[in-house]
Amino acid sequence: MLSASAMTDGGTTSGAIGVGALAGEGLRAFFERDAIAVSRDLLGCHLTVNGVGGRITETEAYYPDDEASHSFRGPTKRNGAMYGKPGNVYIYRIYGMYWCLNFVCHPGSAALIRALEPETGIPAMMERRGTDMLTALCSGPGKLCQALGIDIAINDRLLDRPPYAITPSAPVPTVSGKRIGITKNAEAPWRFGIQGSRYLSKPFR
Repeated sequence: MLSASAMTDGGTTSGAIGVGALAGEGLRAFFERDAIAVSRDLLGCHLTVNGVGGRITETEAYYPDDEASHSFRGPTKRNGAMYGKPGNVYIYRIYGMYWCLNFVCHPGSAALIRALEPETGIPAMMERRGTDMLTALCSGPGKLCQALGIDIAINDRLLDRPPYAITPSAPVPTVSGKRIGITKNAEAPWRFGIQGSRYLSKPFR
């Protein structure tokens, strides 16, 4: 059982399933699971948007009965993509200026992609972010979306359709802790990261 404090997961590791890019039935099978399992297994996966991207290093899980989730009060015009098929993309804006990228698990639940280790298209990321510091390019959900050129125009589509591509990872060591930047259900230990990664939004404690 997860505790509210950051921890390594009892020596276990995440491990995405399948070989090659997730698509079709493989995409559905990967995402049609509990949001915590998906959030952990996304760690290490390679995500690109129009060929720009890298290794997912940090995620958070959200559920329909979770007060911090956009789906807590049911479907709306804003969160409609969160009720799409497993593997659907849900993008929303925070603070009126930053986009956030989420992947649908069971309808109404999702994994927020919080950070990424840049691997491909790094010059484009640097230009978009206005920095050449690798660890600062995608160290938070808003920065990640800016670096990858993500906005509402590519909301509500499956991850096996352009401009997206996602490839599973070999197992990686993981750490977990409380989610960041929320006030409701803030103690839930549903934030996950690659243990020892330098490419996180904030360290795990």
